Amino acid sequence: MLRHTQHDTIMPTQKYDVNLSATERKQLTKIVKSGKMPARTIMRANILLAVDRNGKSPMTVQEAALAFNTSATTVQKVRACYRERGLDATLNRKKRETPPVAAKVTGDVEARIIALACTDPPKGYAKWTLRLLADRSVKLGYVDSISHTQVGRILKKTNLSLT
Repeated sequence: MLRHTQHDTIMPTQKYDVNLSATERKQLTKIVKSGKMPARTIMRANILLAVDRNGKSPMTVQEAALAFNTSATTVQKVRACYRERGLDATLNRKKRETPPVAAKVTGDVEARIIALACTDPPKGYAKWTLRLLADRSVKLGYVDSISHTQVGRILKKTNLSLT
């Protein structure tokens, strides 16, 4: 019968070793000490500094996870991201290329609403109201729907008042 002792356990090979340069270490230390960055960025900087092979005594994945109150998976992802995409991509979130919801009111629609506000109001009205402009914009097919508050913001941008 074989008995496994603590010394018999085989350590898995580290797929993503982190070897920071002196300038990267300096940059990360500055981020951590300043404390003026988002918490996610500071945590990632701390993780990279902790698992750096060029450092004094690198932490294991589990030690880093415990030290920074995160999961081992997060530590692994930070290490992998650093090795595959570099320091900047690891620290900073990727900017969205497109907004989650496309803008309903484009510059063309704004221009049409402004032009409409400059025309004479419909019969029976002394002046345009925001609700009237919103309703007429929908009726004319400029947009599918628009609120009177949005019309107000459009007119405010151009310092155009309805009085």
